[in-house]
Amino acid sequence: MTSTTESADTQNPHRLPRTVVPSRYDIELAPDLDEFRFTGHETVTVEVVEPVDEIVLNCVEIGISAASIAIGGRVHEASVSYDEAMQRAVLAFATELPPGPATLEIDFTGTLNDQLHGFYRSTFTDVDGNDQVIATTQFEATDARRAFPCWDEPDFKAVFAITLVVPDHLFAVSNMAEVSREPAGEGKVRIRYGDSMVMSTYLVAFVVGPFESTETVDVDGVPLRIIAPKGKIHLTDFALACGAFCLRYLSDYYGIHYPGDKVDMIAIPDFAFGAMENLGAITYRETALLVDTSQASQAELVRILDVIAHELAHMWFGDLVTMKWWDGIWLNEAFATFMEMKATDAMRPEWKRWLAFGATERPWAYGTDSLASTRPVEFEVMSPDEANEMFDALTYGKGSSVLRMIEQYLGEEVFRQGVGSYLRRHSYSNTVTSDLWHGLDAASGTDVGAIMDTWILQRGFPQVEVSRTATGVRLEQRRYLTIPDETDTTLWKIPVVLRGSTAGAEFERKFVLDSFVTEIAIDGEIEFVVANAGGHGFYRVDYVGELFQAAVDNLDELGALERFCLIDDAWAFVESGQKSAADWLALAASYRDEQEQAIWNAVLTGMAGIRHHIVSDDDLPAFRRVAKSLLEPSVERLGWVPGDDDSDLTRRLRGAIIGAMGRLAEDEETIEHSREVADRWIGDAGAVDPDIGQASLFTMAAHGDLGTLNRIMEAYDAASTPQVKLRLLQAVTFLDANDTVDATLGAVRSGRIKSQDGSWVVARLFGGRASGRHAWQEVRKDWDDITAVMPPMTLRRLVEGLPGLSHADIAQDVEAFFAERSLPVIEKTAKQNIERLRANVLMRARESSRFSGGLQP
Repeated sequence: MTSTTESADTQNPHRLPRTVVPSRYDIELAPDLDEFRFTGHETVTVEVVEPVDEIVLNCVEIGISAASIAIGGRVHEASVSYDEAMQRAVLAFATELPPGPATLEIDFTGTLNDQLHGFYRSTFTDVDGNDQVIATTQFEATDARRAFPCWDEPDFKAVFAITLVVPDHLFAVSNMAEVSREPAGEGKVRIRYGDSMVMSTYLVAFVVGPFESTETVDVDGVPLRIIAPKGKIHLTDFALACGAFCLRYLSDYYGIHYPGDKVDMIAIPDFAFGAMENLGAITYRETALLVDTSQASQAELVRILDVIAHELAHMWFGDLVTMKWWDGIWLNEAFATFMEMKATDAMRPEWKRWLAFGATERPWAYGTDSLASTRPVEFEVMSPDEANEMFDALTYGKGSSVLRMIEQYLGEEVFRQGVGSYLRRHSYSNTVTSDLWHGLDAASGTDVGAIMDTWILQRGFPQVEVSRTATGVRLEQRRYLTIPDETDTTLWKIPVVLRGSTAGAEFERKFVLDSFVTEIAIDGEIEFVVANAGGHGFYRVDYVGELFQAAVDNLDELGALERFCLIDDAWAFVESGQKSAADWLALAASYRDEQEQAIWNAVLTGMAGIRHHIVSDDDLPAFRRVAKSLLEPSVERLGWVPGDDDSDLTRRLRGAIIGAMGRLAEDEETIEHSREVADRWIGDAGAVDPDIGQASLFTMAAHGDLGTLNRIMEAYDAASTPQVKLRLLQAVTFLDANDTVDATLGAVRSGRIKSQDGSWVVARLFGGRASGRHAWQEVRKDWDDITAVMPPMTLRRLVEGLPGLSHADIAQDVEAFFAERSLPVIEKTAKQNIERLRANVLMRARESSRFSGGLQP
């Protein structure tokens, strides 16, 4: 198999011609934050490669008022036309331009939109209750063209020199350090920033508004600051410490000095994604950067460290070395995700980040890649809409998971050397996937590409069936699908680490399973075997017959991630009909004494799935008894009062167990106590342990009514820290009544719930056991009005809620609804989530009758 990247240039109608190539942009922009408009002028240094009478470049929602080019001692004026469908401007010249260096001058105007892309406006209420406006940017994947006319493709790298003309009382920042400042009249100032390295257009950034910054921290010669809306600078200490650590760690890991002249990390009030890796001017959602550590849960602190590490990892893997085209975006995002884990684990090893990765990010990827409608990690991309759809579980979750798999197979130091070689060889340029494999091949002496192409260029992943033979074990691979297809013959090269025990003696085998079936000889009587030793492989394992019970009987001999894989794989086999939910519950009972939070997450995920998709109303009392029996040992061990010597993960586990006791077991004592604790937390978030406070808040909401919703929303409006505000918004989605659904949808429509959050809030409403049907009917009825307030790139999150609507009649209505609509920005995502919905409908039909008549604990 070969990559599609290298043949795309000439075949893709969305690619620009290569007849004129830019090398430098000098851009001056003057945003008007009162009128929500901006004016601009750019001087672009280009090379005319061959004689042309027109220049084609990307431009959308921008008006060009004048354009000319100086070449060969002459100035040629251009007439301008637009191709809106292709997001292009055509500059036509009366005479043919000769080849050679040239200077293109363009004057233009545009709108500061409210769609969270391009050059956009963000409005917020400051700490004094005043309305404020900022202007900021989000260009990835293809939205630099909304801020200035440009060659908006990743391999048109150029130097960027930005100048901003802004009111002199506002803070302004761009990719590089400020080099000069002068009065521009009418209370404005002209700020010029230094030349960037050669980089792609999607990495350009500029932010203007009522901000303030921390003092600069010197990180081995790199100036680092946090920039936040005024009044929030006291929430930056944790992020500053994380940024300094990660910069040092990543520079050392790569063996390459940071490629910019400074790092500013900027908190943006309205932001569609988690963060954006603009060189030297990294933008973040407030929840991913600002925090009061005294009120934050462990998960919220992990999130901030993760995101900071991820974005800083991009400064090398993405900014310094960039994919050639968007089908290679996984090179950026998967590696940044992989490196965020390494940096987080290095800074806070007690958080066991690799265990959490295997228990969170990898299952996220499994959820999509288990579908017939999945795609390969590297997939041919044509249009901007297709480029935007690449930012999904496969690019981030599967890509990083298979990198972890091959790193553990090759060895961490060998892998690091290969990565460093790749980055040094391709600095300031663009690459395709095979370039990374060549670097790893050279470092390891292994044909890495032959292995990894089966994971990157093929869709899906395998399950490995392990059975006993007279002389050892038999391994058979086939594709895992949530809706099985026995005709599928996809074959992977699986890096397998097999370990186990025979009569007290341990054994390990390391090999590539590159056939459908293989047999491994093992001397002695096998006591147990683990076919994904270490738990790093991106595949499911089905232990046949007595080997499964042997694994259960030897749980204490399994590592934490191996124990996770056993219970998580078993739930996947329930979803695909290979095991029954009753069998899974029996396995879950073996985990009563488990103490790892990440593993309990898998147990509780399965329990929640059974409750939502399988258990009837009549059987709910029996289910509650089973859940209570499963949870009681942990409740008794952990209690409600944190100990002084509790680890962060113990505190997080306590919150998860208390929350499950209130929402799955629906224990009355827990519910009442949760209401009392939630009342205290709403009054003073700092007065309650954050994890207990969150669990209590969610339980109170799950058993609340319209009055509960009103109280939560009042607290949401008044919240002064990003995490408290987000927690309250999450609580809204646990309410499960038709009138609370109506009120929540009203808050989305009105903007009381910010547009950046509206899509995921509505998606979670579909998961209401009692009110999900009503939520769908209301959204279906007012689809156009509701989605109109959601930025297009966030609609993916909305359709991710569809699998919760697993009653057959609702699912049929969902499928009919989407069959009638063209939604190019979420076409693949919608198909995938409708397939997941279909699988849940099948599971409900298959399993619900088995639970009829009640459950036994």
